[in-house]
Amino acid sequence: QVQLAESGGGLVQTGGSLRLSCAASGDTFISYAIGWFRQAPGKEREFVGAISFNGGRTHYGDSVKGRFTISRDNTKNTVYLQMNSLKPEDTAVYYCAAVRGYYSGSFAREYDHWGQGTQVTVSS
Repeated sequence: QVQLAESGGGLVQTGGSLRLSCAASGDTFISYAIGWFRQAPGKEREFVGAISFNGGRTHYGDSVKGRFTISRDNTKNTVYLQMNSLKPEDTAVYYCAAVRGYYSGSFAREYDHWGQGTQVTVSS
């Protein structure tokens, strides 16, 4: 099975940018669709976006559309989440998750493998 590790989180000012990485190991990376989720204190886990196994399809949650972009490099077994125009409400722990298959949806229960998360804090 695949193991996932997020990195790239940190503190950024409102309007700034960050790029998160999700590095995979342990299985054939191209077999998996990847999703990004986030969870703020006291809130439910929220879908951020997802990318198909070959990067050909992406979709995003309404709160991040037009600001966040997901991409993947299967030669490096890595998925990226580029976050631009960050807002304080983007503050959360960000998780990547994987499920075998071409494409994945927006529900956390669809995903079988999760990373440990990386903290993103946006100051106002």
